[in-house]
Amino acid sequence: MKKNLIFLALASAALLPIEAEAQKSAIDNSILEKEAISHFRYLASDELMGRDAARSEIDIAARYVSEQFWKYGAKAISDNYFQSVPFRLSAPPSSGTIKLGSDELTQGQTMLVLDGKSLEGNYEMVVAGYGLEEDLEGKDISGKILVVRVGGPEKMGPSQLFASGRKKLALAQEKGAIALIEMYNLPTTPWTLLTNYLNKPQMTLAQGEAHEAGIPYIWAKDLDGELIKNIDKGGVEKAEVSITGKVNKSFNGKNVIGVIEGTDPKLKEEYVMLSAHYDHIGVGSPNAEGDTIYNGARDNAVGTVAIINAAKFFAENPPKRSILLCAWTAEEKGLLGSAYFSENPLVPLDKIIYNLNIDNGGYNNTDIITVIGLGRTSADHYIKEAVAEYGLETMADPSPEQGLYDRSDNVNFAKKGIPAPTFSLGFTAFDAEIMKYYHQAADHVDNFDLDYAMKYWKSYLLTAQKIANADERPVWEAGDKYEEAGKALYGAK
Repeated sequence: MKKNLIFLALASAALLPIEAEAQKSAIDNSILEKEAISHFRYLASDELMGRDAARSEIDIAARYVSEQFWKYGAKAISDNYFQSVPFRLSAPPSSGTIKLGSDELTQGQTMLVLDGKSLEGNYEMVVAGYGLEEDLEGKDISGKILVVRVGGPEKMGPSQLFASGRKKLALAQEKGAIALIEMYNLPTTPWTLLTNYLNKPQMTLAQGEAHEAGIPYIWAKDLDGELIKNIDKGGVEKAEVSITGKVNKSFNGKNVIGVIEGTDPKLKEEYVMLSAHYDHIGVGSPNAEGDTIYNGARDNAVGTVAIINAAKFFAENPPKRSILLCAWTAEEKGLLGSAYFSENPLVPLDKIIYNLNIDNGGYNNTDIITVIGLGRTSADHYIKEAVAEYGLETMADPSPEQGLYDRSDNVNFAKKGIPAPTFSLGFTAFDAEIMKYYHQAADHVDNFDLDYAMKYWKSYLLTAQKIANADERPVWEAGDKYEEAGKALYGAK
């Protein structure tokens, strides 16, 4: 008996390289260079005008992705491949000023109207700390402008500022305020950077009453904190407001969703979610060559092609678990498409056992794959094995100070408890090579290493296949900040 067990163990070990080679061969036979690069060239073409989620061309890109899902055999979950995502677009006013005694705030210089309707008139002001529920107790703000500090106690990160601002805005509107002004005094992000980023149309998710424009939501420059102190002490009795030409509109975007059913009678009830955002930043300022179209080959047409390739490969080679294919809209507008799906999932979230996301800024090393989130889940060895099969090495996040893990679509699912790393092109630092293409008009397929693109796409598929066929679900490593969310989602073991 002992000899038989030893023989079986040796035989199993000998079969492992053969099985691995068969998996790799199936991928190599399925993903053909000209076909994959054709998808790449189209998605990053001038005809799609940079795939801005607020432009009409984004619908052409969505249709293209859905047609590839259909052609290759991925199924729609509902009547079609689209999940409708409700958006609001808020464009800056044509002019905006607020006079506060001898001080005057001007749109795009010392103030930013982030949302809401046009407004004109003279209004009383009420200062109330951070504008939280406890700050408003006993204060009458009906028909008045609520003036508060930006952010909140220990909530000063970029995403936290916007999230807390939205809550304050809803609260102020509920209590009858005529406008909300947050006084910006944070040294961490320069005001000039904010004006460059925020003094342009902004998109948000629109749900319920949020479809309609509400009261003006304004950030005002007050770096030394003197302006809010003066208002609070009664140095300014009223604000003379003139905000005109404010534009607000509602429309629907599209997440593109497909599914391939698994083969295992039990495990097919679980999903490995493969995701990438298909939008980019659209049309912008001309570069030195006069190019105004930001094609987004690296960010993130290359990732979208990976999802299309996955539709083809897994339809031909379905694994044990089901594959959920997700192309997100409006990542560049604030991770909006994935955020909407995470709150309105088309399959139960506790059935999604892993999210292998793709997002990219560029690459500066074609010998590696950089995985944002490596070291945080039990699936790392599958990633490393798959990447090594294509002669590449796996590298963890080289710039943790950038907070990349929490700046892409994966974080919307990590927050829910789903293990969710981002599988990125190889980069070792945010150097000049990265910045030459990141959100630049120069980001074209013509200057992309296409041999590396093929290795990238194929190693992604092999990683997904290994995880989808694994006996055990991936889990968060002990002590990870999302571990408790995972236990809450799937049940503590």
